Amino acid sequence: MRKYLVIYEKSEQGYSAYVPDLQGCTSAGKDRAEIERNIVEAIKFHLELMEDEGEEIPLPSSDSQMLVFA
Repeated sequence: MRKYLVIYEKSEQGYSAYVPDLQGCTSAGKDRAEIERNIVEAIKFHLELMEDEGEEIPLPSSDSQMLVFA
């Protein structure tokens, strides 16, 4: 089982998400719940496509950290 980091960004139009370790794997949605569903489907599709094309599936390597500034 692999765990990929997903980055969520809020915009004026809704939300977008991308997976740093899966180049080109992105999605968008009107709210957080929709984008969470959409990015899961995007990851599944992206991995299936890579597998079908014989591409090597990258291991998760991205990390994140929240920093607090006063």
